Amino acid sequence: MSLNQLIEKCKIDDTKAQGELYKLFSSKLFSLCLKYSRNRVEAEDNLQDAFLTIFKKIGQYKHTGSFEGWLKRITVNTVLQRYRNEKVFDIVNENIIEDVELEVDEDTVSIDYLLQIIQELPDRYRLVFNLYVLDGYSHKDIAEMLDINIGTSKSNLARARHSLKETIENHKKLKSLQSLS
Repeated sequence: MSLNQLIEKCKIDDTKAQGELYKLFSSKLFSLCLKYSRNRVEAEDNLQDAFLTIFKKIGQYKHTGSFEGWLKRITVNTVLQRYRNEKVFDIVNENIIEDVELEVDEDTVSIDYLLQIIQELPDRYRLVFNLYVLDGYSHKDIAEMLDINIGTSKSNLARARHSLKETIENHKKLKSLQSLS
């Protein structure tokens, strides 16, 4: 069955087609959920919520543009809606911080470690960092998606980079000390 046929069957609530669509895209969308969620369990919940929304809104898909892109947009919006509802973007009285460049030496910091420390960032920093750095959204787009102002998006990105830089520098120092002993 072609993807277009599968989509059309999902539009009429064919549960077998919905199961096939889930099998086809769940691993890609789960990876996306992991990137924006606090942990694996939350990512699993977000994936289920995203598929419920996908099946509810699939009738709105008009076969223009990438279907996978449409799925990803719904998934990201589903995850971000959870955070908007939890008020993780409430204004916090923080000093303005200057944005820093984040350089990663692959010999000192593994990709796995970098992904781990990104996951450990506070929600508002992690979400903006992922949207801006990993997914290429503009601050204007991020502000609209998260219902925050552009300045807050920029500030959260700067704080995320500062936190990551500090964590990486501490990691490097620790590795250096370990190599001396």
